[in-house]
Amino acid sequence: MRSRLAIATSTLVVLIIIILAIIGGAVWYFMSLQGGAQYGGVIKIGVTVSLKGKFQHEGDLALKGMQVAVKWINDHGGVNVGGKKYNVTLVYYDDESSPDRVPELYSKLIEEDKVDILLAPYSSTLTKAAAPVAEQFKKVIVSHGGASDSIFQQGYKYAVQALTPATKYLKSIVTLLKEQNDPDIKIALIYENTAFSSTVAKGAKAAIQEAGLNLVYEFAYEKGTQDFASVIEEAKAAGANVLLGGGHFQDGVALTQQAWQLGWKLKAIGILVAPTLPDFYQKLGDAANGVMAPAQWEYGVKYSPDVAKNLGVEWYGPTNDEYIEMFRDMFGGEPDYHAAEATAAVLFAVKAIEKAGSLDSDAIRAAAGQLDILTFFGRLKIDPQTGLQIAHEMVVIQWQNGEKKIIYPEAAAQASPIYPATNWWQR
Repeated sequence: MRSRLAIATSTLVVLIIIILAIIGGAVWYFMSLQGGAQYGGVIKIGVTVSLKGKFQHEGDLALKGMQVAVKWINDHGGVNVGGKKYNVTLVYYDDESSPDRVPELYSKLIEEDKVDILLAPYSSTLTKAAAPVAEQFKKVIVSHGGASDSIFQQGYKYAVQALTPATKYLKSIVTLLKEQNDPDIKIALIYENTAFSSTVAKGAKAAIQEAGLNLVYEFAYEKGTQDFASVIEEAKAAGANVLLGGGHFQDGVALTQQAWQLGWKLKAIGILVAPTLPDFYQKLGDAANGVMAPAQWEYGVKYSPDVAKNLGVEWYGPTNDEYIEMFRDMFGGEPDYHAAEATAAVLFAVKAIEKAGSLDSDAIRAAAGQLDILTFFGRLKIDPQTGLQIAHEMVVIQWQNGEKKIIYPEAAAQASPIYPATNWWQR
């Protein structure tokens, strides 16, 4: 008979073989999930979000957009960095919509949390408070809600932008007007006298001049203005038949409503912010039809991997339908452009890391300057020197028969533009 020692030894050997087989199988399975690449660890993305204060609504949506991006990336194999696969995690703090809190929190993200890359807070105001900290510590920071061009005119090396800058907000509408080949276009530019709207207007004037169109009237009204009768009469007297401008929801509604009530015959109307919201049509009815607005993103955009192929650029991230479904599944609500642009910023950030093949900030920044990708949010490419976004076009929506339709650019469009706006022009 075999000795007890021999039996015990044999049993131990069998157990070791089983354990090694289990470990080996687990390693093989994990490696297969990672596409054969070695697991490298976790990439930390640091950001502050406004969960209190005046940017609370936008901050909440932005955070959800970031979380959707992180889930999509991790569910699709993570990030390949120099042959190793990394998962992504989000490290965030509430900045309470206060620029005074931002520098301290970004310093904490960098020094204590040891994040690898940063996202900027929502709004140009808070982004301006975060960018100097990123510059001091030489960390790449991707702006998702800071549209002001001035952020990228300070000589910052590490700040890059994922959304269309303010000076280009109305450029898409001006391009549409140019494409109508109408020699009788006479534009009135009537806008809110705030930093954002004034920057948009400055860009619109440059685009109008570049397009060879005729600007016949310009007026900047003070914040809170609700009576536009005298301004409208002056614009009509100047012969204007196209209205561009606005600022935010209330003034945008009032300006459009009074232009309609005072019988202003307009071939085209392009208003900031207000027409993108369903309440615009509910308040104005038929007067809303024909009105256009620029938007960073809209539900029905037609960007797709096939469009990317036709453009000769790489597609990255979920499709538009997948994105909306993921957002609904995770949060039970609907995304808007605040969420979408935050998602896009995460996608751009990790794609820059992947292209760099490194977590070194200088390598990431250099790679970001070389990226040219198409996402559900649109095309993303920055000026390599300034970090300013140069490829993402504002989509243009137009109310048509009570429905909001995307009419520009062609790659995203659901319908053709109605020009001239029939109900406004033929009355």
